[in-house]
Amino acid sequence: MFSRVALRAAPRQQPFSLVARRTFQTTRAQLSSPYHYPEGPRSNLPFNPKTRFFWFRYLCYCVVGFGAPFGIAVWQTYRPRS
Repeated sequence: MFSRVALRAAPRQQPFSLVARRTFQTTRAQLSSPYHYPEGPRSNLPFNPKTRFFWFRYLCYCVVGFGAPFGIAVWQTYRPRS
């Protein structure tokens, strides 16, 4: 990590150095490509959080997911021994 910082901070004395300098480049999104998917917030989610009752379904999912192990433990504790 420190070597890159040192190389970046060192002045270049040769026009063609052995260490290539990396630059960040941006390209325009190619929408004609079949492999390009929409980008942006909430575009990669398998559900739509903008629906009317999303909060209720999410709350139920969290309660069941968190409470199921405790409910199973209580059920196994109080079941009759055989």
